[in-house]
Amino acid sequence: MRHPVIATALAVTFGTLAGCSGTTDADLVERSLRGVNVVDESNLNEVMLTAGDPNEAVAYFQRTLTDNPERIDVRRGLAKSLVRARRIPEARTAWDAVVAHEDATHGDRVGLAETLIRAGEWDAAEATLNAIPPTYETHERYRLEAMVADSNQQWGKADSFYEIAAGLTDTPAPVLNNWGYSKLTRGDAPAAARLFTDAIRQDGTLFTAKNNLVMARGAQGDYTLPVIPMTQTERAQLLHTLGLAAIKRGDVQTGKSLLRDAIETHPQHFDAAARSLAALETGVAN
Repeated sequence: MRHPVIATALAVTFGTLAGCSGTTDADLVERSLRGVNVVDESNLNEVMLTAGDPNEAVAYFQRTLTDNPERIDVRRGLAKSLVRARRIPEARTAWDAVVAHEDATHGDRVGLAETLIRAGEWDAAEATLNAIPPTYETHERYRLEAMVADSNQQWGKADSFYEIAAGLTDTPAPVLNNWGYSKLTRGDAPAAARLFTDAIRQDGTLFTAKNNLVMARGAQGDYTLPVIPMTQTERAQLLHTLGLAAIKRGDVQTGKSLLRDAIETHPQHFDAAARSLAALETGVAN
């Protein structure tokens, strides 16, 4: 709904300008609505970036970009939507176009760096981050710096960057989870478990951290579920993960028992656990 005051003001403006310049009322309406639509589109851009099918968002931004090729916010929206849709090669091209724009920001370069990491172009991602001044400090920038340091096995730098990233956001759970996974891949399961536990404490809905915590415990021979919030389905999935961890360590009987528990716990048919158990029993029989 348009506000009456705004409608009245527009009407007065149309009358005044039309009388002075000879421009038709229709032209003035079109120009004024074009200005209003920029605001409306900006709001719609934000909605499209966070809701709905990411491929629909891609289509929306592609259409909008055709009519507004100069608008960097539309180019940025297209690049982000392509990342959400996991269309990484296209996203990389889109971010290149954003960064080449005269109004590009350091945040845009961080967006390009993240897409380069998703594409497996670690050297290019590192070069992109290195080109950003050190005074630009955001949690997203340092999270990516930590991941690059991980890829280079520069563990001290990675730990430092993860710590900084976690301190620069009100929602550190994903960063703590990434940091924990880094520790796990280095073989430091106890430190990884502590970080996963911290992540879950920050966000009790983060299932990846729960699953990673179970893996870290299983790697230490601890096959009990931690005391954390979980649904019945999550409990079954975590038992499955724990069973596989036990089997990997050679504790086959324990692993089979955990897989049976997972199948019994799941509120529906747990196909993945059933297949794991069947394969294990067939292998033992053979």
